[in-house]
Amino acid sequence: MNRAVAAFVLSLSLAACAADRGEYPSLERRPMERITATYSPSAPAAPAPLPPPSSAVTGKLDGYIAQARAADAKFRQKEARARSLVGSSAGATLGSESWNVATVAVSELEAARGEAMVALTELDLLFNETVLAGQDASAIGAARDTVLGIIGYEDRVLGELRSKLGS
Repeated sequence: MNRAVAAFVLSLSLAACAADRGEYPSLERRPMERITATYSPSAPAAPAPLPPPSSAVTGKLDGYIAQARAADAKFRQKEARARSLVGSSAGATLGSESWNVATVAVSELEAARGEAMVALTELDLLFNETVLAGQDASAIGAARDTVLGIIGYEDRVLGELRSKLGS
């Protein structure tokens, strides 16, 4: 009898597999599933202009540029003497009198450059504060570029003199 029941159950399950296919939906893409549209993104809106920094901030810019120019004037005033001393110490041994005097002259130039670096540091701080406050920092950037030009010249001179000293 178990065989008869098993055969009956098997025939029912096979009959279920042979059901009409018209009752089930097709797995093909339907027309509404097809992508036919195109998307053209619009141009992004221009960002709103940043508000200018306060007059207290912009009032400091001329002072920092003047500080860097004053330091540069000291630098240029001492430059000829330092060049002369470094030139006369050419070939001198490290630690000799002429080498020491030339090194002190170069150190005086470095001190003058340091005063210009203080102005640059203050401008960098102002620039960062202004940007973080969401304000226009272009005027500060222009002042910073002016001071960087001054310091760039001084760096080239100091590099040249240091290479001649061998230090």
